[in-house]
Amino acid sequence: MENLIRESQKFKDLHRQTIGYINLNPLQRGGILSDDARKMISEWADGYSVCDFCDGCLDNIKNPPINDFVHEKLPKFLGTETARITNGARESKFIVIHSLCEKGDTVLFDSNAHYSSFVAAERACVNVVTTPETEHPEFKINEDSYAEKIEEIKKETGKPPKLALLTYPDGNYGNLADAKKVGGICREYDVPFLLNGAYSVGRMPINAKELNADFIVGSGHKSMAASGPIGVLGTSEEYEKIVFRKSEKYKIKEVELLGCTSRGLPVITLMASFPHVLERVWRWDEEVAKARWFLDKLSGIPGIKPLGVQPTGHDLNFIETPVFYEISKKHKKRGYFLQKELKAKGIVGIKSGLTKFFKLSMYLLTMEEIKTVADAFFDIYDKYEGLLE
Repeated sequence: MENLIRESQKFKDLHRQTIGYINLNPLQRGGILSDDARKMISEWADGYSVCDFCDGCLDNIKNPPINDFVHEKLPKFLGTETARITNGARESKFIVIHSLCEKGDTVLFDSNAHYSSFVAAERACVNVVTTPETEHPEFKINEDSYAEKIEEIKKETGKPPKLALLTYPDGNYGNLADAKKVGGICREYDVPFLLNGAYSVGRMPINAKELNADFIVGSGHKSMAASGPIGVLGTSEEYEKIVFRKSEKYKIKEVELLGCTSRGLPVITLMASFPHVLERVWRWDEEVAKARWFLDKLSGIPGIKPLGVQPTGHDLNFIETPVFYEISKKHKKRGYFLQKELKAKGIVGIKSGLTKFFKLSMYLLTMEEIKTVADAFFDIYDKYEGLLE
């Protein structure tokens, strides 16, 4: 036991080395806490902190005002009749799939869907069919392929899929398919439509009803300036009693949510950041403009180009950088040189070892910071251009 205690002391020194750095990680840009949320940390960080005020149902807690947030503000924000807090976007997706489907049913996904969508389907024991995507460099989803695939599934199984999912945007290229069109196709076939907005809810204006979505999923820690893990799930009235059905034995507990979900600092920071999130989504056009400026600027380095549909419509972008890959072949640090060079310039968030391509985000960075990042890439190219000879 003494050895275990001694070894565990190392945890006291855990740190991320990101304070004061420009962080380009798309997973984190939308999850940076608001100032108001940061003020809540010390008071609400302990364990199940909100449970001091619970009478058995998390979203009925009136102080702190979780009830008002979940049942009034969140549905309005999502464009749904009802909403709940979950432990993350992937849990939200599983809740919908598991509550609508039976073992062996078929669901339809876009081929750019996040891996967690596929894992959620696998856990629910359902079969997944995917729509096709175009080839390099766009990797675009054709909305009409949803109708084609629904017809194929009907022909093969004798019935339409139990659910259709669109990733909006996808987490690889930041592509934004026409969700309203996909939702309209699903309505025509009477197929429930789930919109995975892990990278859109909280970053950009989005309304499930306007996009013909029966369900919408969001991520608090990815895109709503909250500590994680936490997610949101909105549904239309038609599916409320199915998705949020009550336990037969514990009458106030909702089965798919396992009775309660996020019950501590994540939900507090989600609520504290909400006014900040409401304000920032209406500046979305500015964020897209900054992303486009950066991509255009970086294209001045030979061989560098963004993948996905262009001009980009999102802050998350995937960049092909063969020039840095060629440099890495001759650099003594090999594939790790780029990350080390960027960090020396105060920039983090590019995954270690990646030089041929990588994802990044400019979300909420100032133009001065974005120019600093662009200059850093040019400086690194100029520094090692001789290795390309």
